[in-house]
Amino acid sequence: MEVIMAIAIGVLGGSGVWLVLRPRSFQVLIGLALLSYAVNLFIFAMGSLVIDREPIVRAGVTANLQNYTDPLPQALVLTAIVIGFATSALFLVVLLASRGLSDTDHVDGEEPDADAQERR
Repeated sequence: MEVIMAIAIGVLGGSGVWLVLRPRSFQVLIGLALLSYAVNLFIFAMGSLVIDREPIVRAGVTANLQNYTDPLPQALVLTAIVIGFATSALFLVVLLASRGLSDTDHVDGEEPDADAQERR
């Protein structure tokens, strides 16, 4: 299970970084979303992935790592999901306003010169 989670986190993180470095703003938005998913999975995996265990230790039960799952990473990931959704919505509004004002969706505001690309 840990290997699958590590591969998933690596693929999401790598894809997110690649998309963040792209010149168009929608690709940057998707890249930021993928990076946040990778970080959320990483935080969630740090909370000891255990199936069919209680989230909190009950009275009378010895407290060792096999008897419960830590609820703190789950709460942090839930909070990060809500904040990430709000941030993505705000970035989308700024993206649409920027496109309306400048008629381009490039991050730096400049379209590549078509003549320069043809010469290469």
